[in-house]
Amino acid sequence: MTRCKHLIAFAGGLLLATALIATAISSARASDEAARAEITAALTQWTADFNAGRAEAVCDLFARELRADFRGQPERGYDVQCGLLKRSLADTTRTFSYAHAIKEILVWGDIAVVRLTWTLSVRQTDSGRETTSVEPGLDVFRRQSDGRWRIVRYIAYEQ
Repeated sequence: MTRCKHLIAFAGGLLLATALIATAISSARASDEAARAEITAALTQWTADFNAGRAEAVCDLFARELRADFRGQPERGYDVQCGLLKRSLADTTRTFSYAHAIKEILVWGDIAVVRLTWTLSVRQTDSGRETTSVEPGLDVFRRQSDGRWRIVRYIAYEQ
């Protein structure tokens, strides 16, 4: 009888542990899905802000500790990156438009990595001539103290 009670207690404990692990896994998956949705929304909002010429909003996607690498150009920090974006939007000789295509978002706690392709279209105001640049890249996001996801690192190159 005692052996049977021990087996029943062991089986009950095993079931409880399995249920707790399943709940933890389910919770982590839900948290990862929420992070993916927040990051997707942030990228979509940035694209809308940039394309609408909202210079005051285009730096909001980047963390102050940003390090940006674009093939063939020097590494940029937050101030240089924001200055470049704002100058581009203020340039009346050209209009700029971005589109993005997310390939995947991987989440590990407060860090996420996004594989994506940016497509930049630049139209000359006087001639209407347009050029397009396809820029595959990798954006590394970190959840900031305010709860928002911002890019802390990115690597991109033009095809």
